[in-house]
Amino acid sequence: MAIIKTPEEINILKRAAEVAQAVFAHALPLIRAGATERFIAGKMEEYAREAPGFGGLSFPPIIASGQNGAQPHAVPSGRALASGDFVTIDFGVTIEGYASDMTRTFLLGKATEKQALIYDAVLKAQLAGIAAAHAGLRCAALDRVCRSIIEDAGFGEYFVHTTGHGIGTEVHEDPRIGKESETMLEAGMAVTIEPGIYIESWGGVRIEDTVIITETGCEIITAKISKGLIALDQAALP
Repeated sequence: MAIIKTPEEINILKRAAEVAQAVFAHALPLIRAGATERFIAGKMEEYAREAPGFGGLSFPPIIASGQNGAQPHAVPSGRALASGDFVTIDFGVTIEGYASDMTRTFLLGKATEKQALIYDAVLKAQLAGIAAAHAGLRCAALDRVCRSIIEDAGFGEYFVHTTGHGIGTEVHEDPRIGKESETMLEAGMAVTIEPGIYIESWGGVRIEDTVIITETGCEIITAKISKGLIALDQAALP
């Protein structure tokens, strides 16, 4: 019963997504060389606690910079961000018991050829997954859409988790969007689409949105923070 969300549940999920996006926007000026992962995580939680209706964090924030980005579920450390780093931030809050979940990867400085290639592969995979998602599509087929793009770019072995998962009163619910999932997507499901590339001793990139499945496609509820390759050290931020 929980796998299909009611209109009321979807509205709450959207409110939770709004808060998470507001926290992201508020935190952007903090993502600078010299700031530590723990500092950014703490500030994001601090901002979230001030939001109307805040019920808690969906999960401990993931702030992964440089080589730490090779860990899909990295724990924020005392590592100071440095020029040239990718910085992956995975964050969510709960509102009235319903969770949000979104990830963006930012860049400090100018992209190298390898960084640009990897980011482009992940972004193309994520956008293709969003474009393909609709009621009647098997979860395994959606996973294949994203995974095939990353494989074609030469990084298939570094996409080490599923493409996504359901979200609701738990941050990880059915359906699981993976290679072997025969579950059919249905209108009203809330799922994440989050392909990634993770290379040991180098770093990683993940881009994640939460979407609501419809009969003809899906509605993105975490679309306010850009997915373009943002070089924060060069951005005109206050």
